[in-house]
Amino acid sequence: MDCLFCNIINGTKESKKIYEDDKVIGIMDAFPNVDGHVLLIPKKHITDFKELDSDTLNHMYEVSKTLTDKLMTKLDKKAITLLVNYGESQVIKHLHLHLLPNYGKEMEAKSSPDEIYDKLKK
Repeated sequence: MDCLFCNIINGTKESKKIYEDDKVIGIMDAFPNVDGHVLLIPKKHITDFKELDSDTLNHMYEVSKTLTDKLMTKLDKKAITLLVNYGESQVIKHLHLHLLPNYGKEMEAKSSPDEIYDKLKK
């Protein structure tokens, strides 16, 4: 299988990682919709949300709360949207949760992913 996210997880493809534990990674989206657009990705290859087990779902939700605090504080944002695509709108067939700060109020990224990554990296 040639999955972009699996390649990022196993280290054969570069990413701007802002979070990692034994179950998930959080990376900057390479083509952000808004400043601070982060993808939270389970390390286990899960094609879509219908395959998602409760333990992974709960863990992703808990991590998303931590990342939300980080994004909102470090980027001075007032809102966040959590989004999971399914079906034809799912470009990469590996489940991932989008964290989109101020999505709806700001509909485009104004800073480069490198600038935002420098604010968010550990």
